[in-house]
Amino acid sequence: MSLTDKAIAQIRDMIRSGALPPGSKLPPEPDLAAQLGLSRNLAREAVKALAVARVLQVRRGDGTYVTSLQPSLLLEGLGGAVELLQSDSAALQDLMEVRRLLEPVATALAATRISDAQLAKIKHHLDAMREARDEPEQLTAHDVAFHHAVVSATGNETLLTLLESISGRTLRARIWRGLVDTQASDRTLAEHEAIFNALSTRDASLSQAAALLHVSNTEQWLTEHLRSGETHDHLGSKN
Repeated sequence: MSLTDKAIAQIRDMIRSGALPPGSKLPPEPDLAAQLGLSRNLAREAVKALAVARVLQVRRGDGTYVTSLQPSLLLEGLGGAVELLQSDSAALQDLMEVRRLLEPVATALAATRISDAQLAKIKHHLDAMREARDEPEQLTAHDVAFHHAVVSATGNETLLTLLESISGRTLRARIWRGLVDTQASDRTLAEHEAIFNALSTRDASLSQAAALLHVSNTEQWLTEHLRSGETHDHLGSKN
C-alpha cells in the first residue's frame, strides 16, 4: 500500500467510525495531515482522490466536507464505466447478463411495494411508448423512465442506481433504434405491457416472469445482432 493509499484508507476509517459523519467538515489540511501522521502533500492527494470518488466535496474558500454518501452519489461513476464497456461486445453481453440476474428480482420486489401513484406513472410512460412506437429517441426516453419507475417502487436506492448504471440510456437508445429499424418494436412494447399488467395485480411471481421474458428477449436480440455483424448498422450510431 502506497502512502497515499494509506491516507485514503485512514480518512475512510474516520468516516466509517463516525468521527467524520456525512455533511461534516474535515479539519484544516495541516491538522488533517498531523492526524494521519503524513505530509500535507499526501493528505492533499488523498482528499483529491476521495473527492473524485464523491466521498468528499472540496468547497473553495470554505473547506472540505464529507458528502451525503448516498448510493446514487457514490455509484455515480459506475454508469460512466459501463458506457466505456459498450464498445466491447463480450463486455456488453456480460452487462446484459447482470441485468437479467437483477431486474426480474427487482420487478418482483416492486410488485409487493408499489403504490397506485407509482403504478399510474408507469402506465403514463407505457402509453407514451405506444404513441412513439416509430420514434427511437422518444421510445428510449420513456423506456428509461418506465424502468426507473418500476425499480423506484422497490424503495431500494442502491438497486436502482446499479440497474440504471448497467442498462443506461445509450445502450437503450441503440437497442430501440435497432428494434425500430427491424420492425421488432411491437413485441418489445407488448413485453412492457405484460410487466405493467403483472405489477397491476401485485403478483410478484408474475411480475418477475414478465420482466425475465423481456430482459431475456432483449439479450437474445442483442446477441444475435452482435454475432451477425449487424452491430454497425443497428447499434453502432451514437446518441
